[in-house]
Amino acid sequence: MTILLVEDDEVIRRSVTLALERYGYRVVSAGDGLTGLELFREGRHDLLLLDVMLPGLDGIGLCRRIRETSMDPVLMMSARGDALDVVSGLEAGADDYVVKPVDTAVLVARIRSLLRRAVYTPAAPPAAGRGRPERSGADGQTLLVFGDLTLDTAGLEVSLAGRPVALAPTELRLLLEFAAHPGTVLDRQTLLRNVWDYGWDGDSRVVDLCVQRLRRKIGADRVETVRGFGYKLRR
Repeated sequence: MTILLVEDDEVIRRSVTLALERYGYRVVSAGDGLTGLELFREGRHDLLLLDVMLPGLDGIGLCRRIRETSMDPVLMMSARGDALDVVSGLEAGADDYVVKPVDTAVLVARIRSLLRRAVYTPAAPPAAGRGRPERSGADGQTLLVFGDLTLDTAGLEVSLAGRPVALAPTELRLLLEFAAHPGTVLDRQTLLRNVWDYGWDGDSRVVDLCVQRLRRKIGADRVETVRGFGYKLRR
């Protein structure tokens, strides 16, 4: 597994590189956003680890440029956990974020979680008769159909009115989680546990902002907010 690390602090860059290499990852690193963008375009990486504050092209701008052509997992690092940094990073298309200084074990756990999402294989569909809108395609794949929104759970493809929809790994997992429980309200802690692979008693903005991104791609009215409880996919 190859990780592209973009961090301007040389000490942090070296220490994170050494720590990740001890866990068996190959690390390619850059000290500024423009160099990071060049490295991203030149090679294939399984995950991108981006600092928010970078010279030249900051991490937010770099994430946006990456999302123009790639849905590879992106993990942002924020020095202060500042609300604006976190929100901006997630809105730019990042899948998750950590606050520096971050414990190596926590960082690796987040990386592993993102990599699991990137190779996500959905569970077998529940038995028929439970109200789930599903049908089998001609080639045997299972399709979930919600009006003009179709999910191919075998091919992990989404289409809206017959046109493909490009979703980042976390967005796809989130949609599949909703689709597995249509009409059921899912609270943020449940989504963090099932989609992000961890429980989190604090900041749930990562869920809210991923829902916002998903709505922009599949339609704002498809995922309903149940105020005070969570979200649900309209049947």
